Amino acid sequence: MILHTDYPDFLGWLYAQHPELERQPYKEQLRARNETLFGVADFYSSNLRILGHEAFDIYANNEFMQETWASEHKVQAKRPLSTSKGALQRARGVASRTPLRHLKPLFRPVLLSLQARFYDILAAQIRHLEPDVILNQAMHVIDCSFLREMKSSSRLLVGQNAATPLPGSADLRCYDLAISSFPPTVEWFRAKGIPAELHPLAFEPKVLDSLQSGGKAFDIAFIGAFHKLHTSRVAMLETLSSRFDGMRIWGPGVESLPSSSPIRKRYVGQAWGKEMYQILHDSKIAINHHGDVGPYANNLRMYEATGVGTLLVTDWKMNLHGLFEPGKEIVAYRNPEECAQLIEYYLRNDREREDTARAGQRRTLGEHTFLHRMQQLVEIVAKHL
Repeated sequence: MILHTDYPDFLGWLYAQHPELERQPYKEQLRARNETLFGVADFYSSNLRILGHEAFDIYANNEFMQETWASEHKVQAKRPLSTSKGALQRARGVASRTPLRHLKPLFRPVLLSLQARFYDILAAQIRHLEPDVILNQAMHVIDCSFLREMKSSSRLLVGQNAATPLPGSADLRCYDLAISSFPPTVEWFRAKGIPAELHPLAFEPKVLDSLQSGGKAFDIAFIGAFHKLHTSRVAMLETLSSRFDGMRIWGPGVESLPSSSPIRKRYVGQAWGKEMYQILHDSKIAINHHGDVGPYANNLRMYEATGVGTLLVTDWKMNLHGLFEPGKEIVAYRNPEECAQLIEYYLRNDREREDTARAGQRRTLGEHTFLHRMQQLVEIVAKHL
């Protein structure tokens, strides 16, 4: 059983774009959510099933989906579902003509955190399925005290967290194992006395089936957030935005930037799932920047950009050579000026850019898919069961 939570903004967009989805059966809502390809979608569960395992995705803070499951399995409701429905109706009326960022206030209060009702339903799901392994990908949200109560219904409780720090005071003793794509997080778990293993991120090849063929509409694309962890990212993107008219930027948080920021001139909006992959595919160059986090290459964008066959220009990290060969499969920069120079070079040299992008895609499809990662995960879990 794989436990997820979704961004409130994404949930608002999902249900506003699919009329009456909240009234559909649980399996239909789950299918619609995963078909967006947002986040890791069903990339874990579908590949675990390929390997012969039963696997289930639970989106613990999706109130519509969880309440539908509860109704179908006759789990007694303690509170009526009303606030979310009202918010959904208000949002749906303007969704077709309102940017996603303006839908946030309608959904954030009701879809942000797990409350008692969410835990009641999640407990019923765990008892119903009795999974051998619970993989919690929402360690920030799903409380360890709750999971400790659920341990009698499973054999192994695994937590997964990447680079975003967990609170130092967090009680994590409920976990039998932790996995992370970020080496310092692995060491942090071990220092807490929790067995931990490195488990890198990946790309899902079925994404390629959703892409529309066509030319490269964008010279340079950046898709990512602008938050407190991203001060160096903002500085770099401002340099590139001032220098390249063909720069286009997507992502949340731009409203926090001053009105004078050159990023605003290149900003297009937000992009989720399929739209994000299509933008990357339609770009000559995809810029990646890890923000102000550690010396390790560790984000999904590296695999997403190379996976769709676009040249990845990413910030140099000490472990990058173990993932890709810079100069042959990707391009790495050490500062904004070097990044700008590399962009200018590869925009002028189409053949070299395309050859490097194809080599990067071959590396990703050959070594960095979710099927590869699930094979590794099965081996890790087997050692601890």
